[in-house]
Amino acid sequence: MDVLRPQIITLDGRNYRKNPIQEKNYHQEEDEGFYQDSMEYSDEPCDAYEVEQTPQGFRATVSAPSLLYKHIVGKRGDTKKKIEMETKTSINIPKPGQEGEIVITGQHRNGVISARTRIDVLLDTFRRKQPFTHFLSFFLNEVEVQERFLKFQEEVLEKCSMDRGVDSSIFQNPKKLHLTIGMLVLLSEQEIQQTCEILQRCKEEFINDITGGKPLEVEMEGIEYMNDDPGMVDVLYAKVHMKDGSNRLQELVDRMLERFQALGLIVKDWTSVKLHATVMNTLLRKDPSAEGRYNLYTPDGKYIFKERESFDGRNILKTFENFYFGSLKLNSIHISQRFTVDSFGNYASCGQVDFS
Repeated sequence: MDVLRPQIITLDGRNYRKNPIQEKNYHQEEDEGFYQDSMEYSDEPCDAYEVEQTPQGFRATVSAPSLLYKHIVGKRGDTKKKIEMETKTSINIPKPGQEGEIVITGQHRNGVISARTRIDVLLDTFRRKQPFTHFLSFFLNEVEVQERFLKFQEEVLEKCSMDRGVDSSIFQNPKKLHLTIGMLVLLSEQEIQQTCEILQRCKEEFINDITGGKPLEVEMEGIEYMNDDPGMVDVLYAKVHMKDGSNRLQELVDRMLERFQALGLIVKDWTSVKLHATVMNTLLRKDPSAEGRYNLYTPDGKYIFKERESFDGRNILKTFENFYFGSLKLNSIHISQRFTVDSFGNYASCGQVDFS
């Protein structure tokens, strides 16, 4: 880490500096949630927190999904005890499985703020280790596009099936064709509802201006690959662009990304969304339910290694460089839930905003 440019963590719209620390060995099987390094984050007093003065001292609350409580408690309560001891506070955490607020009390305001800051950083640390649960998306499964996609699959298998690694198992399910804006970790119904509210605010603040209250007419045309070697391809995608040649779709998704990053809901350091609709993915070869490069961690923090066999995409890229998948009207942004299927065979939607 460059000490002159430390990592910045955004929590509730506020930025915190992560101080450089020395790596320590961490064995998940021996420790169910205590993450010593997280206690080394800077916890300078922050006046932005709401701290209530009571007859007994000071009080602050933290809203968090129950799934993350164990990381504040730590093994045998070690994490909670350490925060309490070093900040001279008392921390009350709801019982496992019960939703509620974490309550911090203490005799000194700065101590309560310090404990609140440490808890926020711990929550952020372990939220980043959770598998993605949802994603913001446009559905691309209109009938014309599905039919053209199946035509693409048929012709690829007819003309390129002799190329290394090319077979029917790596093609996307046409009913699940979509554009991903960003991946999300939503761990409670309350967080899903909050995301729906954020979407609605985005609609009022800039979506209506960009779309003019009408669907965006787009075309899916041409293919491209994700990595640097066309002979070793893992993901092949269809390109999507506005029919009128404008940049409105890109502007819309970039504004969405910016808003969700500022709120800490999308943690990737992207500055722009790469618009793509996955049509071939080698993760599907062994796991038909695989959805991309997103399963990096299990809920208990263990890294997942996804073995995959690439394919030689050179002939496909040359033969189908400008393949036309069809035109469609994008009228909704959905909060799609991973590993689910609705009655139409697409991902289940937990909420949406419509343009018209």
